[in-house]
Amino acid sequence: MMMSSGVYAEAQQAVSDINLRPGVTDISSQVYDLHMMMFAICVGIAVLVFGVMFISMYLHRKSRGVKPANFHENVKVEIAWTVVPFIILIVMAIPAAKTLIAMEDTSAPDMTVLVTGSQWKWHYKYMDSDVEYYSLLATRREEIENKYDKRDNYLLEVDRPLVIPTGQKVRFLITSDDVIHSWWVPDFAVKKDANPGFINEAWTRVNEPGIYRGQCAELCGKDHGFMPIVVIAKEPAEYAQWVSEQEEMRALAREEEQRLLAMNMDMSELMAEGERVYNAVCAGCHMPNGEGLPGVFPAIKGSNLALNDMPGHIDIVLNGKTGTAMQAFGNMLSLKELAAVVTYQRNAWGNNTGDVVQPKDVNAIAKGE
Repeated sequence: MMMSSGVYAEAQQAVSDINLRPGVTDISSQVYDLHMMMFAICVGIAVLVFGVMFISMYLHRKSRGVKPANFHENVKVEIAWTVVPFIILIVMAIPAAKTLIAMEDTSAPDMTVLVTGSQWKWHYKYMDSDVEYYSLLATRREEIENKYDKRDNYLLEVDRPLVIPTGQKVRFLITSDDVIHSWWVPDFAVKKDANPGFINEAWTRVNEPGIYRGQCAELCGKDHGFMPIVVIAKEPAEYAQWVSEQEEMRALAREEEQRLLAMNMDMSELMAEGERVYNAVCAGCHMPNGEGLPGVFPAIKGSNLALNDMPGHIDIVLNGKTGTAMQAFGNMLSLKELAAVVTYQRNAWGNNTGDVVQPKDVNAIAKGE
C-alpha cells in the first residue's frame, strides 16, 4: 500500500533521527545503501580485530602461566595486513566511485532551475519557462522570539517553495550573489555550495510526490539558521498546471505595475502594506522598532536618510549598499511593495515626514531618471 506524501515525509524524518534517511531519489537510495555497506564492513572489521585481541588477551594472560613469544618479525603477517586492507579498500571504492560519478552526472536534464542564495533567502529561476521568485522564511517572528508556541516545521517553512515534477531529471545551477551558502535537501542527497561568481551543478529525480525540507548548510551570517529550503514534488500534470498559473500571475503582476505607475496610492494603504513588507524583510536587521542594532545595523528611526533624503532612501532600498549587509531589494519586491516600505520607514516610529512615495517615484529612481 502506498503512503500519502505527508505520512511518507514523517516516516523519513523518524528514520533520520537515528540514521541516514533513504530519501526519495535513486541517488539518495544509492547513498543510503553505500553507507550501510560501509557501516557493515566497519562493524565486521571491528568485531574481528577486537575479537582476536580480547580472545588473545584472555587465553594468553600471565595468570595462566603463558610465556610470551619472542620474535622480531613475520613476513607472512606483514604481507597479510598489507594485502587484506588493500582488498577491502578496493571493495569499498568501486561502489563509492560509481555513486559519486552518478551524483555528478548532470547531462540530459528534463528541466533546469537556477538557484541563487543571498542573505538570507533563495531565488529560483526556471530556465525553461517565465517563472522566477524569491523564497523566504515563513516562520512567524513571534515564534522565534518565544512569544508563540513553535509549530511542527519551525524554521523549516517558506512563503514560496520550489516546485518540481516527479519522474523527471531536474538540474540545479547553484550560485550566490553575496557570500557562500549551501543548498541542502537530505531527501534528495543533494548538498552543493553556492559560491559567488561560480556556478555549481547538481541534479535530482524525485520518485515520490510530497513536501521535502532542507536548509542552508553553510555558516553564511547571523541569520544562517533562518534560510530554509522547501521543495514540493508534484505529478507532471499538476506541475504543468502550476507553471501555467505562475506564468499567468507574472503577466498580471506586470499589468498591475503598469497600472500603478499611472495612479497615486493613499497614505493609509501604503502604510499598511509597508508595515507588512518591513516586518517580513527588514525587521530582522533593523528591528521591529526601527532602532537597528548599534554598531551592527543602523537605525532607521530618526536617521538623516529617512528624514531628509528621499531619493537616497529609495536608491538604497532598490540597490543595496556595497560592502555592507544591506542587500538590494529591487528584484525581490514589486514597485508597490518598494514604495510602501519606503513610505512606512519615513513615517513610522515618530519619523512623521509626511512623505508619500509612489510606485512611479521608485520606477524613476530605478531607471536613473
